[in-house]
Amino acid sequence: MSAPTSHRSAEQIGRTELGPRPLPELGEHRVAPELSSLDTVLPNGLRVVAVRRASVPLVEVRLRVPFADPADSSTGSRHSARAEVLANTILTGTAKRSRVDVDTELALVGGELDAVVDPERLALSGNALASGLGTVLDVLRDALTGATYPADEVERERARLVERIRLARSQPNVIAREALQRHLYGDHPFAKEMPEADEVAEVTREDVLALHADAVLPRGSVLVVVGDVEPDAAVRAVEDALGGWTGERAAVELRPLPPVRGGDVLLVHRPGAVQSQIRLAGQGLTRTDPRYPALQIANLVFGGFFSSRLVENIREDKGYTYSARSHPEFTPGSATLLVDADTASEVTAAALLETRYELGRLGLVPPTEAEVDTARRYAIGSLLTATSSQGGLASFLVNLLGLGLDIDWFLGHPERLAAVTAEQVAEAALEFFAPSAFTGVLVGDAEVLAPQLRALGDVTLP
Repeated sequence: MSAPTSHRSAEQIGRTELGPRPLPELGEHRVAPELSSLDTVLPNGLRVVAVRRASVPLVEVRLRVPFADPADSSTGSRHSARAEVLANTILTGTAKRSRVDVDTELALVGGELDAVVDPERLALSGNALASGLGTVLDVLRDALTGATYPADEVERERARLVERIRLARSQPNVIAREALQRHLYGDHPFAKEMPEADEVAEVTREDVLALHADAVLPRGSVLVVVGDVEPDAAVRAVEDALGGWTGERAAVELRPLPPVRGGDVLLVHRPGAVQSQIRLAGQGLTRTDPRYPALQIANLVFGGFFSSRLVENIREDKGYTYSARSHPEFTPGSATLLVDADTASEVTAAALLETRYELGRLGLVPPTEAEVDTARRYAIGSLLTATSSQGGLASFLVNLLGLGLDIDWFLGHPERLAAVTAEQVAEAALEFFAPSAFTGVLVGDAEVLAPQLRALGDVTLP
């Protein structure tokens, strides 16, 4: 038997007698392939976008129905509660199919359908073998035009929702998200992402039926089909299945969000917490703004991926957090820049100080050519990777369409990123990443955090 060989560490493997082993040059990203597509609006007002991607014999379906409160109430609480129950029960029975029938028919074509809702939209997502597109669309039609919301299913799903909401409301990230939304948007319906458990418990079957009749409408909605199917054939299949889905009004879009204005960070007291959640927000740019590609790269350099300045500072260098990131959040007609970090209580103030420092440094010490090039490659590569599968492309497109964009924006974005200069990134960094442009919340134990935060300043204490 030969003697066991010793294992070399990663550092040893990466070095030679002459020093660190040089990294290979990055290859050029391949552009997105040309896609055969068809974009049309049916007589009932439903927009249909069909794209052929024949990588595997499957098809993906994504339906987006704008789903803001038709009454546009100040808090949206009752609407939010009814919408959650609707999304959880719309596929549980129709005049033709029971819940078991729905699941069985989809399973026979290797498919599934799911529904989720938020303050902006009701989304139904599904997939199947390409030969099963007709079945998926027929089940979808049945739910959209004939969902009966069986009383026992409503009762069962309502009880599950109540328990899930109560559990979620104990989670630090949920507490921080809700606190940030209230701080940014006040009583705007977008701030009410999750209803209260007591509100959900009061929802009746009649409430859900009424909401379906009022709000599940084709006009203004978008359906995306991506897969191994010719676009014109896919559109014909959609029209055959959903042409009878009608409504006199258009689905209700969320009203515009107020702009995000910089200001103090609000400390939200969470007694006994040993960790804190830092959540900052500033105004961003919509994807249609010509400055957006430069802002996208500036955000990546700041905190948008693992090699960013923020991660290097408060994670790698100082160890204040395991995860830190910055990212854009898009809504119709608006965009927000978000910065997230979770830290131990004893280093929370220091982490907030360093985050503000990196915000200011991005404008005063602009990204270098090397930083811009690395971020650019990451942006292009991540876009192409995220949309390389049928499901990824379908999800990306339906979100784009909900923001008023189309497939041409997707196909042209790598070129726009490639054309961005370091000077344009520096301008975006100086304009949008000034510490004074951000506000936010900090969730943690105020008794532990208050003394250091008071000394740091620009924090509103409870």
